[in-house]
Order: sequence, then C-alpha cells, then structure tokens
Amino acid sequence: MDDDSPLARWEQHTEIPLFIASMVYLAAYAAHVLAIGLAPVWHTLFLSVLLVLWMLFALEYVVRWRLSGQRWGHYVATHVLNTIVVVLPLLRPLRMVPLYEAIQRKRGEPRLALYGRVISYAGLSTVLLGFSGALAVYQQERGAPGATMRTFGDAVWWACSTLSTVGYGDVTPVTPGGRVIATGMMAGGLALLGAVTGSFSSWLLQTFTRESDERPPGK
Repeated sequence: MDDDSPLARWEQHTEIPLFIASMVYLAAYAAHVLAIGLAPVWHTLFLSVLLVLWMLFALEYVVRWRLSGQRWGHYVATHVLNTIVVVLPLLRPLRMVPLYEAIQRKRGEPRLALYGRVISYAGLSTVLLGFSGALAVYQQERGAPGATMRTFGDAVWWACSTLSTVGYGDVTPVTPGGRVIATGMMAGGLALLGAVTGSFSSWLLQTFTRESDERPPGK
C-alpha cells in the first residue's frame, strides 16, 4: 500500500486514537462486568459507552473499506483481523502491530526487528486476550448452575491455563456461551504460542548460522 494513499493517511491519523478508544471500551466492559454493586444508572452509562464506541469502530471499518477501493466481499476476506475486531470489539487492542507502525512513521525511528516485533506483539496480545476472555467467560458463568468459576480470580486462572494450553481442568466453563468463548481462547492460545515459538526458533537458527559463518575455518 502506498504511504501517500488516502487509506494510508487515514490509518496513520486514526490508529492511535482508535487504540485509546479500544482501551476505553475494554475498561467500560470490565467495569460493567465486575462492578456489580454500582447503581443501575452506572451500568446504563457503561453500556451506552460500549454502544457508542462500537458504532465508532463500525464506522471506521466502513471508511477503511471505501478508501481501499475494493469490493465488499474481497475486503472482508483479505482483512480478517479488521473484520473480527468489529464483530468482537474486545479484541481490538490486538491491533497493536498497525499501532506500532503508526507511531514509528510519526517519529521517523527505525522499526523494531521482525522477531522482536512478533514476540512483543504475541506477548501483549496474550495479556489482552487473556483479560478480555476472562471477563467475557466470567460474565457467562457467574451464577450459572454447576459453575466452577465463582470469582473473577477463577476466570483469570482459567484464562491462563487455557492460553498456555495446559488446561488443568479444575475450573471449566459449563454454559454454552462460556464454551464458545473457551473455543476461541484455545485457538488464540495455540496461534500465539506458535508465533512465539516459531519466531524464537528462527532467531536462534539465524544467530547460530551467523556465528558459524563468522567463525574462522578450522576452529
């Protein structure tokens, strides 16, 4: 994509504000789920914030599509992450790679090495995905008959064991919604773990190869 194209300029100017908006969305959702004792008017406010921000994300998605000049079906198919974060706004903070690119373009600094970018992105994504997943599954499981996830701490523990692919089984979702979320968390955990493992392995191989090339013959 041309850096001077309308789409590139739009992304450069909106990525940071939208990331901030996504963190506000996450904070409002967390407050709605965890602050049970607040007056109903506060929960109405939280839900209003969620709705307004979701409409903002949807509008921004449509603008991106229009500026891309692509047909709707082709854009949806080739911009899977953008589509997912519109359907599931809790995952929008995962768009940290475009955010990093936007910051670097503004500062004019050298970009982080590829392996460092992948590992940093996967690590931060794991934290955000785990927190979002714990909130979502706790909202589904709280008060359900036979639920083993009685507190948010239980939900965080479950998210950690799920994303790490350990799966102790001491805390498991019992509701249909919770199990759907769990399926997504398992897939996300495998993808992130694979990204970190593959990137770290490639970095090690590159380091060993470079050291072997630099070593004098016979040593």
